[in-house]
Amino acid sequence: MDDGILTGEGVLLDARPASFASRLLAAVLDLLALLALGIGVGVVLASTGFEVRDEATARILSVVLIAGVTVVLPTAVDTLSRGRSLGKLAVGIRIVRDDGGPITFRQALVRALVGLVELWATGGVVGLLTSMVHPQGKRLGDLLAGTYGVRVRGRTRRPQPVAMPPHLQWWAGRADVARLPDGLALAVRQFLARARTLHPASRVALGTELTAQVQRYVRPLPPPGTHPEDFLAAVVAERRERERAARERAARLDAAEATLLHRLPHGVPDPVE
Repeated sequence: MDDGILTGEGVLLDARPASFASRLLAAVLDLLALLALGIGVGVVLASTGFEVRDEATARILSVVLIAGVTVVLPTAVDTLSRGRSLGKLAVGIRIVRDDGGPITFRQALVRALVGLVELWATGGVVGLLTSMVHPQGKRLGDLLAGTYGVRVRGRTRRPQPVAMPPHLQWWAGRADVARLPDGLALAVRQFLARARTLHPASRVALGTELTAQVQRYVRPLPPPGTHPEDFLAAVVAERRERERAARERAARLDAAEATLLHRLPHGVPDPVE
């Protein structure tokens, strides 16, 4: 089985850590994009006749500019793009959590704050050295935030259907299994697809949390001692089979109604072609 991260769109992402060279190239491209943005802002201000006349205002603007460039902008870009700045997008890498999930605002903020010292104050030397020696290419910001860079050259694949655990088939066939909300059903399928790649503690915690949510839609509950992942697999497989059977019944009913609609009324035989 391929190692990777399966997204909701059925795209398998290569989960290998990004190389030091890829992250360095992405950082250079981000700096060039930032420089181009700064030049553009400067041109716009110059064309509007903007001018700072007192020293106090100049200091305030300098502080705001430095904070925006070093903290606010990187945090916003990483959060909104889910770890894919322009440079990272160009070289095909993404910043993700250690468990493979998308980066959050808190983690993006930690990376940006650590970057004040690691990248800006030292000219990037500390970040480069840390990335070179760490097996996953992490810099200090990644170590503190619990993130790392992965290659995301993806390929579309059809996810394998969830199999019914044999020891739960009898229970599932007689249980009242309601339709799960779309978001919850997707979360369960994604969890089952990549459970083997998760950290053991994250796997147990996420499986227990999803089980507690799914149990609200099932009666009676499975036999005591049922493993959470077996329970989730049984629910997903049973719902899939019931929805398939419902579609087949609806198709047969539509075909029968179509045949009746095309027949002549009052017992008049259909013309022979």
